[in-house]
Amino acid sequence: MWTLTDNKDWAALEAQFSWVNDMQHVPQDPVHHAEGNVAIHTRMVLEALQQQEAWQTLSPQEQEILWASALLHDVEKRSTTETGPDGSISAHGHARKGAATARQLLYREHPTPFAIREMIYGLVRHHSLPLWLLERRDPLKELVSASLEVNTQWLALLARADVIGRICHDKADLLYRIDCFEEFCKEHDSWGTERPFAGNYARFHYLHHPNTHVDYVPYEQPVIEVVLMSGLPGAGKDTFVKKHYHDWPVISLDDIRESQGIHTADKSGNGQVVQAAKEKAREYLRRQQRFVWNATNTTRQMRAQLISLFLQYKAAVKIIYVEAPYKQLLAQNKSREAVVPANIMDKLARKLEVPARWEAHEVIYHPFY
Repeated sequence: MWTLTDNKDWAALEAQFSWVNDMQHVPQDPVHHAEGNVAIHTRMVLEALQQQEAWQTLSPQEQEILWASALLHDVEKRSTTETGPDGSISAHGHARKGAATARQLLYREHPTPFAIREMIYGLVRHHSLPLWLLERRDPLKELVSASLEVNTQWLALLARADVIGRICHDKADLLYRIDCFEEFCKEHDSWGTERPFAGNYARFHYLHHPNTHVDYVPYEQPVIEVVLMSGLPGAGKDTFVKKHYHDWPVISLDDIRESQGIHTADKSGNGQVVQAAKEKAREYLRRQQRFVWNATNTTRQMRAQLISLFLQYKAAVKIIYVEAPYKQLLAQNKSREAVVPANIMDKLARKLEVPARWEAHEVIYHPFY
């Protein structure tokens, strides 16, 4: 069974993890957290989590996942906390940044199985969603999207611990919001599971088109399939493509770069490579010829630009994310013909955004471990 640590004594956690030790130095607004700093709050959340009957009925592995998520849920209040002119304290964006930090820690420093790591990422990323979902412009769409990244039943469990583990005047109201979140999830078949759709295309259409009913099934269907590879250099994308798509045309940015003699660190040259690749893609798309786009595509922005292009030609987009353990990744990079410099590899790894399932019609994860 995976565990982040076997010694869960708080003093041991502070000694083992620098980011836990940082928590004692991060203040919180007394209006919402009269208990004190982030360390005090996190300890109270961990205790509240373990006292919940719903947590006690989980398997040991599931309990460990939620415990680690609770420990990490406010990890980036240390970098996002600000004091306003009126003395109020806020930490806007701490969930998003904290989730990215959790992913980095569990990939590079404390190797964690892919599926478990991404569960923890989702719980940290969305831990405050049950409190605010029904105030969002389109709560159902936001719920459908979140349910593709996180178990909503576990999310509610973590959110309750987060509220119970604090001292505030509006605790009863916050717990009521979580109860409403639970009922909303159940009403829309999203309690502990992703919301069902008629198919991948119907789900994608709903999530990416405004004013679309959740049960609408588009009449028009894609006319071509495009595979978009994603993964850090040396992760095994080329090997995967050769094994599974050997009879498909492949647009490889590495191949274009090599043919034009352009180094990976040449920013202007890389722009030329991407433009050449896009023009080749347009040729395939106009002919309705399926193909593979093989490049790192490690950030959401990179993928979104390409997916937007493919959708213009009525393509169904499948993202295949390939990952290798970090130490293995570094070793495999050194054995490549075009070795990526260590500083660039480090930058890419730090900015890594694993594709979310709502980004494309289909997303497949292929971790080599």
